[in-house]
Amino acid sequence: MQDLASEFGIKLRETRELRGISQDDLALQSGIDRSYVGRIERGEVNISLEKVYMLSSALRCSPCKLLPHVMDINALGAR
Repeated sequence: MQDLASEFGIKLRETRELRGISQDDLALQSGIDRSYVGRIERGEVNISLEKVYMLSSALRCSPCKLLPHVMDINALGAR
C-alpha cells in the first residue's frame, strides 16, 4: 500500500504545481496542516477519503484526478 500512497502523492504534487499553488496555500485552502500535506506528497501517509475530497476541493478538481489509474494500481501489485 505504500506504493499507492506514493502514487497518490505524485499526482497531488503534479496537480498542485500545474495550478501554481504552494503547499502553504493548499494547506490553508484545504484545512490540512502544511507539514501533513508535505508528508502526503512524499507518500509517507495513507490518507482518509475525507482528506482526498478536502484536497480536491481546494485544487478545484475531481477526486478522481488525484487517484492513480486502475492499470497503475495493478502494476504496483505486480512488483
